[in-house]
Amino acid sequence: MSTAPQAEISAKRTPEYCEIAPPVVVFHNVSHRFYGPPVLRDISFQLGPCETKIVLGPAGVGKSVLLKLANGLIRPRRGHVNLFGQNLNHLSEDALYSMRKRTGMVFQEGALFDSLSIRENVAYPLRVDNVLEEEVERRVREALRFVELEHTIDLFPGSLSGGMRRRVSIARAIINQPELILYDSPTGGLDPVTSTTIIELIVKERDVFHTPSLLVTHRLQDAFTMVTHRYDTDAGGMVRQPKGEIDRNTSFLMLNEGRVIFDGGFEELVACQNPFVRDFLA
Repeated sequence: MSTAPQAEISAKRTPEYCEIAPPVVVFHNVSHRFYGPPVLRDISFQLGPCETKIVLGPAGVGKSVLLKLANGLIRPRRGHVNLFGQNLNHLSEDALYSMRKRTGMVFQEGALFDSLSIRENVAYPLRVDNVLEEEVERRVREALRFVELEHTIDLFPGSLSGGMRRRVSIARAIINQPELILYDSPTGGLDPVTSTTIIELIVKERDVFHTPSLLVTHRLQDAFTMVTHRYDTDAGGMVRQPKGEIDRNTSFLMLNEGRVIFDGGFEELVACQNPFVRDFLA
């Protein structure tokens, strides 16, 4: 994508800006339950303005719930969540909707509308805002071009592979040039080759537009690839970092039994002596 708004946002995210700008997401002592035991217990962390934070943990530990809290789709039973400097607990539904429009969400399994074409799936966020048809077409094609699927624009989700559907869901998530992207298990259920293709797109968004993101995954291979690789615009693809270098803007948050047991960088993660962390990484 090369739209002016996205380019302007990207240009603003200089190293100096990343040092002084406030966090995009802040969790402060957040706890949440539905009808049984607490899903999340006293969660506190923050996401910086140029940071990608990878959320790790076993199934059922509350990783997807954390993303829904970050976007205001659900409200915490205790504590508060700040998004773009505003306490989501205190916002009306209309105000929450406006905040969500500043984020992109990639749901588990893609969550595309089977009865709509790829064009209409990607255009959906723009239809809600009554964007002019000419602008819709331009932005849909740009988003699909970003994920290398412009040729599928007139097809329907049922005719695409699982990996292609996931790429379409990324195109839909970035159509509004978001200030934050939430990825919920974007490679779940995909084969290793297709998973790498999806991770390459996420790294591309991170390195080209510097979009902050929270990414839930259970695949350590994907998480480590994001740290040890970067997107090379000249090569048009993801390449390995020079020996000994890692992406310093990518960090990790690990949950277990509803609590944060690790929050830090890659080097700290691999050196962590917490028994659960050691077993998870083994």
